[in-house]
Amino acid sequence: MSPLAAPANRNRVLRALPPGELDRLRPHLQPVVLRQKQILHEAGAAVEHVYFIEEGLASVLTMVADGGEVEVRMLGPESMIGLPYLLGAEFLRQRIIVQLPGSAWRVSAPLFKAEFDRRERLRGIVLRLVSAALAMTSQNAACNRLHSVEQRCARRLLEASNRIGFLTMPITHEFLSVLLGVRRAGVTEIAYQMQRAGLIRYQRGRLRIVNRAGLEARACECYLVDCEQYEWEQEQALPGQPGSG
Repeated sequence: MSPLAAPANRNRVLRALPPGELDRLRPHLQPVVLRQKQILHEAGAAVEHVYFIEEGLASVLTMVADGGEVEVRMLGPESMIGLPYLLGAEFLRQRIIVQLPGSAWRVSAPLFKAEFDRRERLRGIVLRLVSAALAMTSQNAACNRLHSVEQRCARRLLEASNRIGFLTMPITHEFLSVLLGVRRAGVTEIAYQMQRAGLIRYQRGRLRIVNRAGLEARACECYLVDCEQYEWEQEQALPGQPGSG
């Protein structure tokens, strides 16, 4: 993958910053290649960096009683990684892992926290992201409790596609089992049924959505909430972006 040419190509948090504030951060932003299954933060470890994803997806994972993990939030170019640290949490209880490869910028967590504390515009952006994160986490908790695995699988595939902007994704059954909090065998059966129905095509670790409308019909109503929340983040939470259109 070629190195990033200039900060703030796709990440909406960086794009939302006024030019002066972005210029102060620019010398401290380091380009990072995101590799699938790369751990960006280990549960219980001190926070060292804040990440701004340009391409790809990361999952915030929490441990469950049987020793497995389940995703509680999906993060892509619409957000940033490290929100709890900015609110005073020096250690994160969740593990954050790259699910879809891509690229990102990272900056020292203490340095970014100092900017957060003294820059009103930056602080306002981050607090809106916190509000969005809380809303999405609550929605995921309700979805996991109330909806079928098939409905949740359709929702998550659509959500991932929306965030990366592509219909084809390097997704494994292992990845889906973590997203949904179910055994891999159950995910394999659901993926097989969706492929037979002509909704997706899965081959050699790559999944392609071939019937988006059909997949949307299979998703639970949480997907519509996702879309509304995402649109709100785009139009209200991060307003007035330089160069947006």
